Amino acid sequence: MLLHILALLAGIFLCSTSVILIKASSVHPILLSGYRLVIAATILSPLFFRAYQTHKTSFPLEELKRTFLPAMMLAVHFISWTVGARSTIAVNGSLIVNLVPIAMPVVLYFTVKEVVNRGEIGGTLVSLLGVFLLAGGDYVSSEEYLIGDMVCFGSMVLFTIYLALGRKNRDFPSIWLYLVPVYGFAGMICFCVALPFTELFVTFSGRDYLVLLGLGLIPTIGGHSLINNAMKYLRGQVVSVCNLGQFIFAGAMAYLFFGEVPAKIFYVACLLIVGGAIITIRSNPRRAVLRSPMSR
Repeated sequence: MLLHILALLAGIFLCSTSVILIKASSVHPILLSGYRLVIAATILSPLFFRAYQTHKTSFPLEELKRTFLPAMMLAVHFISWTVGARSTIAVNGSLIVNLVPIAMPVVLYFTVKEVVNRGEIGGTLVSLLGVFLLAGGDYVSSEEYLIGDMVCFGSMVLFTIYLALGRKNRDFPSIWLYLVPVYGFAGMICFCVALPFTELFVTFSGRDYLVLLGLGLIPTIGGHSLINNAMKYLRGQVVSVCNLGQFIFAGAMAYLFFGEVPAKIFYVACLLIVGGAIITIRSNPRRAVLRSPMSR
């Protein structure tokens, strides 16, 4: 179990770098989402073909149609999060997108009939208290931000469904047979959505090319792949509560790279988030790790 938790934390850290990379880019937001996904799928494609050669007798290609729904959820999440975050103030968007632990129990029940236990509920409440302390006091309720807030909420739900579908599809014989098509299909969906708004093939600056490569390698291949892998072995609520750690990592990197000094309440919130994650993980250690046929 410890190795799975450590891998999950590594994935959460890698995902938290996306906000730094996105801020450093001037690429159209929908194109940004599409390119990072296609880059990830392209780089991982040799692993997909190797896995298919190993499992082709037990894995017909028609099974790939099961990856289209999670790909759609991921693509629309990326796009809607960018649009929503730009339509409301940062504190509102950050608070809403981190409400995944509230939505996850409902989504898990309807997708895989998984029910959270009392310890997971307690840990979730402690961690969410940290989130609300950090952002809730500054949340601005205004008609001006209502549409942006609603888009961010929808984006959070889409991300939750995307993660839960990873649990539902854990019977794939290899994680690469699942993730590579998800990334590829999601990238194509982003490009289709981008068509009315911008040109697909444009020349970027050298810096933007590096950022796109970084987004494909670090938060997508590294972050999303590790978090998806955690959904195969760890209970869904454990993953969603631990994912709140992105707040902590993002805050630390904002200080290092942009000189943004966190308020004192940030440290209290961090303690609550970490404490809630520990409670959630320890709530049922014997059943926290699930057996899965999915291999690397």
